[in-house]
Amino acid sequence: MASQKVTDTLAAIESSPNQQNKPQLYNDLLSQIVSTSSEHELALDLIYYLDSILSENISIVAARPLLDSFINVLRDLSPETKVKVGQHATTLLQSRSASVEEQDSRIREILADAYEAQEEYIAAARALQGIHLESSQRLVSDDSKVRMWIRILRLYLEEDDTTSAEAFLNKIKNMPSKIEDPELKLHFQLSQARILDARRRFLDASQEYYNVSLASGVDEGDRLHALSAAIICAVLAPAGPQRSRTLARLYKDDRATSVEEFGILEKMFLDRLLTPEEVAAFSEKLQPHQLAQTADGSTVLDKAVIEHNLVAASKLYENITTESLGTILGLKDSGDMTAAEKAEAYAARMVEQGRLKASIDQIDGVIFFDSGISGVGSTGSAGRNLRLWDASVQGLAEDVERVAASITDAFPDLAAGQMVH
Repeated sequence: MASQKVTDTLAAIESSPNQQNKPQLYNDLLSQIVSTSSEHELALDLIYYLDSILSENISIVAARPLLDSFINVLRDLSPETKVKVGQHATTLLQSRSASVEEQDSRIREILADAYEAQEEYIAAARALQGIHLESSQRLVSDDSKVRMWIRILRLYLEEDDTTSAEAFLNKIKNMPSKIEDPELKLHFQLSQARILDARRRFLDASQEYYNVSLASGVDEGDRLHALSAAIICAVLAPAGPQRSRTLARLYKDDRATSVEEFGILEKMFLDRLLTPEEVAAFSEKLQPHQLAQTADGSTVLDKAVIEHNLVAASKLYENITTESLGTILGLKDSGDMTAAEKAEAYAARMVEQGRLKASIDQIDGVIFFDSGISGVGSTGSAGRNLRLWDASVQGLAEDVERVAASITDAFPDLAAGQMVH
């Protein structure tokens, strides 16, 4: 219940026959409410005040300036009072929104600020969604629309509501004009990366995070944080040529050595086997959606590590039994499949998808890995060894030639003397 003094004053203003004095009387009362009402009474007093200035007895022409004064007062109140009064104001303005769109949008932005201060991010996003951006009553620039949509989708992402966030991301993508403001462009890229990450499109997310890490005008700490996120997403991506290219790009970045994830990045780039201890330490840095279980009960990280270790094993062995491979991959027997059968299933899927060069002898339970050297078949062990030897000798000869050239460049006199002898 509003204070008796406010209700009495409002009744007197409403019944006053002098229409010209009413705006001044309302403004005087508003100042009085702010200066004299207690914290407990303030919200109710302002709600009663709103009911009066937005009643049918006040024309919309007279209500607009009164609303402007009210908005200036609302902006300086506590978040709790803003929420109580702002909610009531937006409800009242729904029936008149076409006539007071500017005031309605300003109140909704204040209300969203209050919700955000209370960490009620979904409520803040919904308050902003009520703002009419496509309207004949006021012209809203494309830049302002993008700025509003980015704020809304970031609020949804605070609560991991990627479905709602993606709807606003698509609105921005469908804009006829491109984002020119560097800050808005950065927020858009980061939001897109977070949505792709949540959708488990890890390679695409890694690329977007990496783009953010290269953006100018970004704090160095934030750039390294984005680089870490890019590495994490690359690690979680399915093994294959595309991921190998992504890992190579990240590994060759001079900044990579300064982030915690460099260790696992290096082992993956160099196709080295990952130990359970390394995987456990890495998993502690992951977000909940990156650790969620898939349909078969494993996590995204489990699958990524198994596939990586399978590729790493293909670099170490010419062939291997599925039973031994299951042991290397850390697979366990389950009710419906043995560890060997699981290893075979992983290898078969990767071969089928073109992410692993190998052939499988299901009768003997052996996997033959293709070294990738031209002319070598999966069963041509002697030819494979010979070509591997030739490739190694060629590599060594090239290294010796490079060293000799470097010595000649650094010590030309010594090199000339050796030529004479």
